[in-house]
Order: sequence, then C-alpha cells, then structure tokens
Amino acid sequence: MGSSLRSPLEQQFLRRNNNRENLDRFIPNRSAMDFDFAHYMLTDGRKHTENPSQISPSRLAYRKLLADALNLNRTRILAFKNKSETPIHSIPKLSAPIAKPPRHIPQMILDAPGILDDYYLNLLDWGSTNVLAIALGRSVYLWDASNGSSSELVTLDEEDGPVTSVSWSPDGHHIAVGLNNSHVQLWDSTAFRQIRTLSGGHTQRVGSLAWNNHILTTGGMDGKIVNNDVRVRSHIVETYRGHWQEVCGLKWSGSGQQLASGGNDNLLYIWDRSMASSNTRTRWLHCLEDHTSAVKALAWCPFQRNLLASGGGVGDGCIKFWNTHTGACLNSINTGSQVCALLWNKHERELLSSHGLTQNQLTLWKYPSMVKITELTGHASRVLFMAQSPDGCTVASAAGDEALRFWNVFGPPEVAKPARKANPVPFAHVSFIR
Repeated sequence: MGSSLRSPLEQQFLRRNNNRENLDRFIPNRSAMDFDFAHYMLTDGRKHTENPSQISPSRLAYRKLLADALNLNRTRILAFKNKSETPIHSIPKLSAPIAKPPRHIPQMILDAPGILDDYYLNLLDWGSTNVLAIALGRSVYLWDASNGSSSELVTLDEEDGPVTSVSWSPDGHHIAVGLNNSHVQLWDSTAFRQIRTLSGGHTQRVGSLAWNNHILTTGGMDGKIVNNDVRVRSHIVETYRGHWQEVCGLKWSGSGQQLASGGNDNLLYIWDRSMASSNTRTRWLHCLEDHTSAVKALAWCPFQRNLLASGGGVGDGCIKFWNTHTGACLNSINTGSQVCALLWNKHERELLSSHGLTQNQLTLWKYPSMVKITELTGHASRVLFMAQSPDGCTVASAAGDEALRFWNVFGPPEVAKPARKANPVPFAHVSFIR
C-alpha cells in the first residue's frame, strides 16, 4: 500500500519508529533532578499566576529572593557563559554559629611575705600529693591544697640560707631544698624530718633542681650540673659541664632520657642520658645559642615527643620551640617582655607563660598557632615562679609583690562524646520476619 493511502496518524507513527533516537527508553537520573525546583513549582511556583496587583510588595520581594537563592532563572540552562569574575556564594545561613564563650578563670590569693625577687632561683613547686612548697627567705612552707592547711617545714640558719630552690620528688613525700651555701637538703615532708645533705657537687648556690626517678639533678651558680643518686652514699654519679655562668633552668623530659638546661650565659643545652658517664666529661647532645638573654623558662611538651619550649630573659623576650632530636628551632614568638616561666596544659594544646615588665602578666597561648587566648593580670611585680597542680587544672604563680595567686586557667579536660557503637551485623537494627 502506498504512502499516499496512509492516514496522517499512521504516517506520524512510522516516522517515530524510523527515528532511532526515539527507540531508547528514558531512565531518569535522580542525581540530575532538581527536587528543590520541583517542590517550589508545586507549591509557591503556582502562586505566580496570581494578579501581581493583589500581592503585597514584601511578598513579591520575598519571592524574588527565594527564586534567586534557588537559581530559578532557567533561561540559560545549557548555554555557554564566560567565567564568573566573582565567586558564587552559597545560600547564607539563617543564623550565625554560636561562638565559644570566653573562659572564666577564677583566682585565689595568699600572702607570701619574704619571697626573694630573684629571677635565677626556683622557689615554688607543687607535688604529686597536692601539697605546694614555697621558699620564703630562709624558710620553706607547705600548703595542702586538699584542705587549705599550711605548715612550716624548715627554717635555716643564717649561714646556710636563704633557700634558693625547692623541688618535690616524684612520690610527693620527699622534697629537695637547694641552699645558698652550695648544699642540698632532702626532707621527709610527712615526718617533717631531714633525711640527708648532699654536698661536694657545687661550690656556689644551687638555684635549680630536677628529679628523674631516684636521680636528683642540681644546677649551680658555678655552671655545673650534677646528677645525684639519692639511694647511695657516694651520690654524685655524673657531672655535665657546658655552661660558664649560673644554671637557672633544669627540666627532664617525660621519658627521662633527655635533660634541658638553661643558663645566664644565654645558652640552652640538651643532654642525653645515654651519653652520660661518671668517668669522663659528659658531652652535650645540642648546644643551642639562639636566645640573646638568660634562659630560665623550660617546659617539655606532654603530647609531642622531643618538643621543648624555652623562654628568654629581659633582653630576649622570645618563646622558642625546639625539636630536641635534631636541634632545630621550629618556631619563635617575641612576647615583648621577660619570659620567667612556662607550663603546658596537660589536657589541651595550650601553653602558659609568665612575664615581667611592663604588665607582669600570665599569657595563655594556643599551640601551634601561638594565638593569644587570654592574659591574666593582678601581680604588681614580675611573675617569677609558676607551678601546676597534679590534675593539671590549676596554676600557682608567685612574684616579688609577695603574693601567691592560684588560677584555674586550664580547667577540667573536655569530655569527649562517646563514639557510636557500630552494628556488629549489617542491618542489625532492622526487625526480620521469619
């Protein structure tokens, strides 16, 4: 039958069958669908048929903003366009994120009459049994933070004093007391009894102390560093020689393998225990000369191995961070004032520093950005000494203004949200029909 005898409907049907493009089945792709636009057209989109004269101006403005936000200008779909000169911004949020409230840092103040205003000494330490020791002139006092009671441990004779350093042993029951006469006394804080005197290691005052288990390390004005084994009669087991002026900062690393020492010679030394020898002069691992003033403030990082923070005196004012494995200086921040002491937050990545003139403040830093979180003021003199409570939350600071201040600067650690338990079996939350 010829094509002229077919009806127009039959001819249109055959043309569709002869076109191969019409033989494919249309399978929708959900990822390519615009459900926002579809929902808009099924709801508010139909309202556009209303008479514009009957719609309030505010309603029209709202619809225009909504259409722009949903990209309802469909006239340029699949059309070429030049690269946008300005970035395309997403839909603005309806409300700004809630800012973290500023940290409230309460404080308590105790009197500390007679404390020496001497940058090179270390007169404050907080033991593991929550007892704070402070040296006031020729006396050492103990303050029990658990009940607020205080007691006098010892008052030295004039020829022996003043006290130049104090340091608690790891067990929190024994305390080392460095003296101006070059000796070191060991005391039982529970029995209020002197155990022994360490002598012969130094020829001048002992201004810095650091414990490493049963080893008590002492630093003197004579520039020597001595390791003393307190268990044996002949207590001197190693001597470190490198500083040529007073050793004013001593800190063992958490592993007990490395010792950091700072001196009035502007030098910072890193000593490795494995290199120590009682028979020969011990050689340092690193001699770091970047500071331009005395180095007293030292603090080992509790969450990163081989990371040490050091602070320089009034002519330096910098906090420096060191990789003690390589000896590289990782960062340096100029604080603008004398750095007297440094303490790491045990729970968060934060560092607290205490300073001298002109503000005599404590500064809390965020690590590693070293952005200032807050500054704590109140002392009328340079804040020479800081000590941290055993739980890591509270910091005690002492200054030449004869005030002992307690700051709840670090606070309790943030409680991590418990991780959601994974289902041991796929679809375990689905009820099965047997």
